[in-house]
Amino acid sequence: MMENNENLHPTLVSMIPLVQSLGKTLGKNCEVVLHEINQATKTIVAISNGHVTGRSVGSPMVNEGLEAVRKGDQSDHIINYKNKSADGKILKSSTMMLRDKNNEIIGCLCINIDISEFMIARKVLEEFTSIDQNEVDYFHDTGYNSVNDVLNNLVTNTLDNFGKPVAYMNKEEKVSIVKKLDDQGAFLIKGAIDYVAKILCVSRYTIYNYLDEIRANEPS
Repeated sequence: MMENNENLHPTLVSMIPLVQSLGKTLGKNCEVVLHEINQATKTIVAISNGHVTGRSVGSPMVNEGLEAVRKGDQSDHIINYKNKSADGKILKSSTMMLRDKNNEIIGCLCINIDISEFMIARKVLEEFTSIDQNEVDYFHDTGYNSVNDVLNNLVTNTLDNFGKPVAYMNKEEKVSIVKKLDDQGAFLIKGAIDYVAKILCVSRYTIYNYLDEIRANEPS
């Protein structure tokens, strides 16, 4: 949506197509708003996905946006601040001030992303993946029942510390994992080559190649 632009500053007029394009590109959970700011008014002149905050052309700039502008001091970009809609949606917002050739503020471009569903999902994931640290400590303190337990522990801890699922690792990252395991003596354990190959979803010959590459690059 947009208002009659006859009295708008040319810079703001030129920004209106961008509002519509960004709204379509970023999707229905992302509101893009163009405000006119002058002594007489602080109002919306173009908006895409206004259902996020329930606003439309002609609506005033919300208090949260004004406060963010004030907190920005001399900065023209106040990025990724937490905001909230009138009906309680949690928003991730950014405000970019627009100035004329005399460096006077004439408006601002605001982006408000409704992250409410993501916040709910994050809470669910945190609960699902939470681990009782006391249970972890107890398990570790019981010692290892076999050499295989030692190998499993080395591999598990190395992958956990790396912090990235194997499915998303590239070759260099897998080589890095193999090097960390090699540094810890993992490949002195019988069956380690086949076990690590299975965990990293590569062949045992690939692990041998990784080890050759690692040792070739080590200082003599």
